Amino acid sequence: MITRKGGGGSLGGMEVMADAEWREFVMTGTRTGKLAVTRADGRPHVTPVWFVLDGDDVVFNTSETGVKGKALRRDPRATLCVDDDRAPYAFVMIEGEATIESDLDDLIKWASVIGGRYMGEDRAKEFGERNGVPGELLVRLRIGRVIAIRDMAD
Repeated sequence: MITRKGGGGSLGGMEVMADAEWREFVMTGTRTGKLAVTRADGRPHVTPVWFVLDGDDVVFNTSETGVKGKALRRDPRATLCVDDDRAPYAFVMIEGEATIESDLDDLIKWASVIGGRYMGEDRAKEFGERNGVPGELLVRLRIGRVIAIRDMAD
């Protein structure tokens, strides 16, 4: 098991990222995360999400009536994968348990932060107002386990 504690090393010729390195990797640019949850019938469901890190939480918002919102209310376990699809390739997989918040002020705040990351600071407020509305949920995925590999093709 490769966890977020400890620093670097190798695994089968691939390089394991240290804690600070994988955190920087997932927050670089506008990489989206691919969030995996489990549907009520047991099928997996994977969708892209915009997110930011807040300490040991991955923060994103989603609709309370969508598959992600319903699935996380039923079963808070989820996995987020962030990758670089260019050689020499890298990925970070974060497993954790989600908590769901519906406080509108917090939702607007974090939707604005996320909007600033993906749309630019000049549109952060616009994104926050668009997504910080009743019916949206603020999700905090508490980081439990991380697998972070770089230089997969070297």
